[in-house]
Amino acid sequence: MDKHSLIGTISSIAFFSILLLALFLLTVKTKNKLSNRLLAFTFLTVALDISAYFTSSIAMDYPNLMMLRSNLTFLFSPLLYLYITSVCYADFKLQPKHLLHAIPFLIVVLVVTPRYYLVVIQDKLWFTTHFLQLPEGIYINISGHIQAIAYLIAMFILLRNYKQVFLQNYADITLYSYKWLFQLTLITAIAHILVVLQSVFRMTGKGDVLTTIQILVMLQLLGVLCWIILKTMYSPELFRGINSRLHLVEDSNSTSLPQQVAGIEEKKFNANIKEQIDRVRKHMDQESPYLEPALTIQDLANQLSLPARELSVLINHHLDQHFFDFVNEYRINKAMEILKDPSKKELTVLEILYSVGFNSKSSFNTAFKKYTNLTPTQYRNRV
Repeated sequence: MDKHSLIGTISSIAFFSILLLALFLLTVKTKNKLSNRLLAFTFLTVALDISAYFTSSIAMDYPNLMMLRSNLTFLFSPLLYLYITSVCYADFKLQPKHLLHAIPFLIVVLVVTPRYYLVVIQDKLWFTTHFLQLPEGIYINISGHIQAIAYLIAMFILLRNYKQVFLQNYADITLYSYKWLFQLTLITAIAHILVVLQSVFRMTGKGDVLTTIQILVMLQLLGVLCWIILKTMYSPELFRGINSRLHLVEDSNSTSLPQQVAGIEEKKFNANIKEQIDRVRKHMDQESPYLEPALTIQDLANQLSLPARELSVLINHHLDQHFFDFVNEYRINKAMEILKDPSKKELTVLEILYSVGFNSKSSFNTAFKKYTNLTPTQYRNRV
């Protein structure tokens, strides 16, 4: 089998795999319907793009559809960005303003319209043959790469902010959503590097290298599809979004704190802060709210009858800890107490981690080693 036939075979397998995955995402019963639909349409744009490898024979019959299929790749990055946003923020909803993401696609359609969509079939064939040398082709090629890079940067910034806000407001150490989305974005970035190389070798006319890169792109796509399918099998409850109205403490600290201390002597202010910290710690020691795996800063604020923003500033700014670390420190200390207790030696590590508020062995071991430099088993054997 030559390389061109291999590309056709791999792309056919990938195409139908994407269709099955998209069908699953569109029909599965879940609370994440919007996210699943956005991901399904994201992959459908990929399916349409790679179908070019085995549908070239019908280009003569439906040239407009073939060009439109190529233009639809400009919707991939916007759809992926909206998907990531919908997973990060549980209250995300599509709004008319999100149609602005379709502007690059509409511009591309307008660019090729005069010399492609509005001309006869012979001129369309000439346009397709010389596409890479034409101003329209050069513009589409360059703008496509710029768009992809811009969205990738926006995705990484979004994920960075999401992780920081999550750590400041939630105590679930697993962070499955962040890990999954970061991995997906990183894979997309790697794929784009291969696409850039593909464009370079296509323009330089190095056919053998181009074909090899195309095979690598197809194999990577197949690998990603298998990975996503395994994710859906092993982690059906993968995603946890945050409220989009939550902000980083440092974003509001500079404006909220001066208002709080205005007209109050610094000494009195510090005494008030110490009193609040003592109150929070006393509540944590006596009521043990950290035993609840899904504890959030809003939950703790409600228990203390404090504004969530005030508690967030107190923990993140004055204790210099994320809420995430603040809560898990109590969980680890509780676990250490149990591990040292001779009367509880019959308890397994799994039973202990669930009893102190963790929800997976791997996350418990990671947190425990962070605080003690030992695994729970090593700690138990040493005490």
